[in-house]
Amino acid sequence: MSLAETIRSAVAWRSGSQFVAQIITWSVTLAVVRILDPGDYGLFAMGQVVITFLAFLNGYGFASALIQREHVEQKLIKQTFGMLILINCALAATQYALAPVVADYYGQPMVEHLLRVQVLLFLSVPFVAIPDVLLMREMDFKKPAMVNVVAALISAGVALSCALAGLGVWSLVWAPIALFWTRAIGLTVAARRIDWPSFDFRGTKHLFTYGSWVLASHFFWTVATQADIFLAGSRFGAHQVGLYAEAIFLVTIVTARFIPPLNDVAFPSFARMQDDPEMLAQAFLKAIRLIMLVVSPIFLGMYASAEPLVLTVFGPKWGEMAPIVGTLALAMPAFTVYILFSPAFNAIDRPDLSAKTSAVVAAVLIGAFAIGVANGPMGLAWAWVIASPLLPLSTLVLGGSALRIDLRGLLDAITPGLGAACGMALVVRLIASALPDLAPPAALAILVGTGVLAYLAIIYALRREMLFETIRLVINRQPPVVAA
Repeated sequence: MSLAETIRSAVAWRSGSQFVAQIITWSVTLAVVRILDPGDYGLFAMGQVVITFLAFLNGYGFASALIQREHVEQKLIKQTFGMLILINCALAATQYALAPVVADYYGQPMVEHLLRVQVLLFLSVPFVAIPDVLLMREMDFKKPAMVNVVAALISAGVALSCALAGLGVWSLVWAPIALFWTRAIGLTVAARRIDWPSFDFRGTKHLFTYGSWVLASHFFWTVATQADIFLAGSRFGAHQVGLYAEAIFLVTIVTARFIPPLNDVAFPSFARMQDDPEMLAQAFLKAIRLIMLVVSPIFLGMYASAEPLVLTVFGPKWGEMAPIVGTLALAMPAFTVYILFSPAFNAIDRPDLSAKTSAVVAAVLIGAFAIGVANGPMGLAWAWVIASPLLPLSTLVLGGSALRIDLRGLLDAITPGLGAACGMALVVRLIASALPDLAPPAALAILVGTGVLAYLAIIYALRREMLFETIRLVINRQPPVVAA
């Protein structure tokens, strides 16, 4: 099978399974969110800050280094497995010990109990990471795809059962635990291997070097993306934190759920192009162009239809969240461009660039959040909007030369989708202002239909060839990364 065919198959399985898994997850999430209260989500979000912060240390970067290496010996796999076991046991113990301290900081005793149960997440990591990266290295995304769908079904069942049983916030705790451990068992079976760990780490210098840079990158990424909840938890009540956290969840569905699978495929694909910088640069820019053509109208559509969207999806008790969602959506196109850089940096064996850019991004976002938090959830939302353009720009300044791309090339890739989406949003806002008082689902249906037609019409009028190219790529499942 050629590289192009292999990548097409990988994209199809990865994106397809992700789509199915998300349909399952969202269906149950919509049911659960109507059962639980914003305060439940606020308590969960407070604990998640700690888990996410510690998770950057879980050693997944050491496992990812196995993908980048040309040859991988059995000894190195066992050594990596041993590292992950030691690291994640230490993280589990640390979280257990910190739980009461964190609960005191937030003034929420329940957070202590949540965090102590959630140590089970860390204990699953070694059994997920090793088979996952080995299958990824082989460009075998079919088996992990099937495992992910099964895990999503089990997790969804646990979440809904707990919510219906009146367990409240515990519904949000047990569901991801079920997800992680199902993946651990499923991926181990799929990879058909159970490795005995080795705790002799001689000869792993490259692994530590590469993994340390990835670790640093994850550290700064975690600090940047969790600082808002951390600051909000000490300033806002659980209700307001819950509103803001779920607004973040809604607007980042695309970046958090669909972009990572594409990046998972892009990493090994880009790695195979690392000896041809010009091809890699063209493939990277084309990937950005295609992704922005798809995600820009989604984000600008969220901005233009925030109120009926929130009322339809979450229900009336979440109505206060609508302006937060609409504002945050404006920041997401630039944020999406930023996160697309990481697999390209890692593929050319420059994880140091990911770490350096993440450090700059962390500084920018923390500064913005520190100012915005004084103005409540909307202040944090506007902090995202103001800071977001600086994220891809700073990344380009620090790492653009390594990828052989410049500002003009990046703007050429971004503007078709984003420009058309801005035009679409204007049309949708005008239609929304003229609509009579309709039920939220009816209003949302009209606005979505109008938005789709307006976006396609604008793209057809201004960049017709690009529209046809995108349609061909989607229909033929031809990933942008292999195009010259």
